[in-house]
Amino acid sequence: MRGRKPKPSGLKLVTGTERADRANPDEPRPQPDCPELPDHLKGEARVEWDRVCGQLCALGILSQIDRAALAAYCQAYGRWVQAETALDVMAERDAVTHGLMIKTQSGNAIQNPLVGTANKAMADMMRYAAEFGMTPSARTRIRAEGNGDPDASVLAEWGL
Repeated sequence: MRGRKPKPSGLKLVTGTERADRANPDEPRPQPDCPELPDHLKGEARVEWDRVCGQLCALGILSQIDRAALAAYCQAYGRWVQAETALDVMAERDAVTHGLMIKTQSGNAIQNPLVGTANKAMADMMRYAAEFGMTPSARTRIRAEGNGDPDASVLAEWGL
């Protein structure tokens, strides 16, 4: 498959770019629903799930089928936080490079592998976040009914 990935029909509809002649009449439309927290999410990933899941559900963005993609976002967030926290600890002991560089056994200075880990996790996290409309630029392309105001009953259910 070449070119850009196709834009979902729902997104075309809210951005005003939908055309009947290009629509897929058989496109699946899952029922909006809040997926259960996956057992494998721990630490900061679980905290992030709790933070965003209720808000995305209240906006009608999530369905059960989105569980894995949201879990991947949360896991990437958790790894990013872990790597940044470890870099902060190293920075306290290194006034020169603040943990961004380390020395190999032969004495050569190289980039700390944690920097690459943090950057990769951050890039993954931002890619998933854009899929769910969780970045300012992604939100500019979406028009939610009711001006994006979440349903009060869903917010109450999630304690928001």
